[in-house]
Amino acid sequence: MSNRDNPYDTGAGEVNITFGGLNAGSDRSAAAGAGASQTAPQGTDVIKDVSTASFAADVIQESRRQPVLVDFWAPWCGPCKQLTPMLEKVVREARGRVKLAKLNIDEHPAIPGQLGIQSIPAVIAFQDGRPVDGFMGAIPESQVREFIGRLTAGDTGRIEEALAAAGQAREAGDSQTAVQIYSAVLEQDPEQVDALAGLADLLFEAGRTDEAKAVLDRVPEAKKGASAVAAVRARMALAEQVAELGDPAELERRLAANPADHQARFDLALIQNARGEREAAADSLLAIVKADRAWKDDAARTKLLELFEAWGMSDPVTLSARRKLSSLLFS
Repeated sequence: MSNRDNPYDTGAGEVNITFGGLNAGSDRSAAAGAGASQTAPQGTDVIKDVSTASFAADVIQESRRQPVLVDFWAPWCGPCKQLTPMLEKVVREARGRVKLAKLNIDEHPAIPGQLGIQSIPAVIAFQDGRPVDGFMGAIPESQVREFIGRLTAGDTGRIEEALAAAGQAREAGDSQTAVQIYSAVLEQDPEQVDALAGLADLLFEAGRTDEAKAVLDRVPEAKKGASAVAAVRARMALAEQVAELGDPAELERRLAANPADHQARFDLALIQNARGEREAAADSLLAIVKADRAWKDDAARTKLLELFEAWGMSDPVTLSARRKLSSLLFS
C-alpha cells in the first residue's frame, strides 16, 4: 500500500498521537536501547487482545521491539470474521517478526476515535511507537503477506547491526550485553542461526553446557550445517575429548623423555586448544605431521582440520597454520 493510498499517512513523516499520557512521537532512542537489553519470556504469544488501558504497553511500547498490527474489530462485523483468522495465521507464520493486537471497538471506543477509524475491519501497523501504515477491509491473504513483508523488510539490516554489536561486546569482554543482544535478535527471528550459535557459544564458555546444547537444538534442520553452528559444536566436542586426556604436565614430561611420543603430543595439542593456546596446538599437530604423516591414519592432520573449522576459516591462526600445513604436504 503506498502512502498515497494510506488513509493514516499525514505526509509529515512523524505522527504524534497521545494514548494514556504516552506520546507516540516522542524520542525513541532510550526505549529502543531498553528494548535491546530486555527480552520477553520464551513462548510469549504473538497475538493478544488489548484494551484502552493496555494499549500503551501492548502496542506503543511493544512496537519499539517489532512491528505491531492493531486489528480494530467488533463482534457484529462480518468482514472482520473473515479477516481476523487469516491475519492470525500470517502473523504466526512470521515467527515473531510482527505481533498482532486485537481491539474490540465496541468495548474500547476511545483509541479508534483518536485514530479517526470510521469503518471496520481496519488494521493499523505501529513501529517505533507510532502508526506507520494501514489498510481497511477484508483484503486477500496475499495482500496481507505483502503488507507484513513491507513492514519487516528492514529486519535483515537491523539484525546484522545487532549481531555486529554483539560481536563487539564479546570482544570487549562484555558477555552479558552480548547475551542480551542475541536474545533480543532471537525474539525477532527465533531461527536466526548466527544468534543461536553466538548464544550457545557464550553459554558454553560460561560452563552451562546443557543450556548451550538446548539452544543448538533449536537450530532448524535445514540450517544445522551452518558454519557458525558447526564451529560451536566442534568446540564442545573438543572440550569433551579434553576432559578425558589427563594432566598436561605429565604429557610434557613424556615428551621431554621421548620427543617421538606422538600420542602425548597429540593429547597435549587438544589441551592447548582448550586453554586457548591455538598457535601452540597447531604447532604440536604440525610437528606430528612433519615427523610421521601416517601416524594413526593421518590423525594429526585430520584433527588440525577440525580445529580450523572450530576456530573459523578467517582466524589468523587458521590461516597461518594452513599455510604451514600446505608447505609440509606439498614441499
